[in-house]
Amino acid sequence: MRSAQLATLRAEIEEVNFALLELLSRRGRLVMDIHRVKSREGIPIHLPDREQQMLADLVKRNRGPFSDETVRELFKQILRASVDLMETRRERDLQVSRARRPADLHVAVGDRVVGRAPVVIAGPCAVESEEQMDETGRFLSSRGVRFLRGGAFKPRSSPYSFQGLGAAGLKLLRATADRYGMLVVTEVMDPRDVELCAGQADVLQVGSRNMYNYDLLRELGHVARPVLLKRGLSATLDELLWSAEYVVSGGNESVILCERGIRTYERETRNTLDLSAVPLLRAKSFLPVIVDLSHALGRRDILAPMGRAALAAGANGLMVEVHPSPALARSDSQQQLDFEGFDRFLHETELTGYAEHAGVTTSTWGAKASDSPDWQVATRQCEAGSPT
Repeated sequence: MRSAQLATLRAEIEEVNFALLELLSRRGRLVMDIHRVKSREGIPIHLPDREQQMLADLVKRNRGPFSDETVRELFKQILRASVDLMETRRERDLQVSRARRPADLHVAVGDRVVGRAPVVIAGPCAVESEEQMDETGRFLSSRGVRFLRGGAFKPRSSPYSFQGLGAAGLKLLRATADRYGMLVVTEVMDPRDVELCAGQADVLQVGSRNMYNYDLLRELGHVARPVLLKRGLSATLDELLWSAEYVVSGGNESVILCERGIRTYERETRNTLDLSAVPLLRAKSFLPVIVDLSHALGRRDILAPMGRAALAAGANGLMVEVHPSPALARSDSQQQLDFEGFDRFLHETELTGYAEHAGVTTSTWGAKASDSPDWQVATRQCEAGSPT
């Protein structure tokens, strides 16, 4: 008798389980409908106040036998699963999502490709003069570097700092690159300057301050030039991908993502280089990822070890600033390498296709970062408690 009654009760439980599953599935479908509306109207996926109100209403209607706390915890799990469902769908819906395109994107720039073997992008922080650019271009090209970076329009925190040479700087950059068989990478700051910059540059860079400049991103979506998109000072990885989505959705799929450090409480470096961003971005998106070491670190002495770490994390390239005489540079002098320092950097990072061109002695080949003069000076300063 007991067995028959138990079997009947168990059968009822199974029916309730199936009914609950059907209701959960129905709730999931409604969640996806809500997601579509939120996406269309720009409403955030997670609304904590709305969630708390729903939990409070459920507890009010609870008649037992489960305690209010149990009901609250059960529905928290359901709400969490609903948010996860929307976030997963959002990632899958992005045009830059790895879910849409499993294979890596190889961005063609002239006769070079970003996304295969690691590339080096190097040059001064700012274009300052014809002599400076000619000396830099001649040196870098002799080291196998094909991507010449340089700022013609400089976004500076202070309105009184050097703002760049503008259109004249673009022409100097282009002339230097043409003279030495190089490709130009330079920043564009304003939608009105896109056409001007695209006429001189091979890659248009969007700086960290402009990652949220949606008018600029939309304009770059209509340009037949690759876009190097830097992560904002405090941007999440999802926000960086959304910014890339603005460009790609406009028709320009040739986007290169750039990790350049984020702002934290740490003062030893200019920013905090988030190397976890490299494998995470490559897992979430098919776009190539490079690392800007100079702006992330703001110092020369640890460029090589962090460069090795970036490559080990899967970076498709490294960006460093190089100047004939960093002490005389009109911007960011403390983070730019001189020519000898760049040779050491190439050797210490052991970049295939570059290191063999570097003109350093055999004794320097394979030297540790801790053996470099910059590292030793920094170590003495740290031990003395002075800033670097």
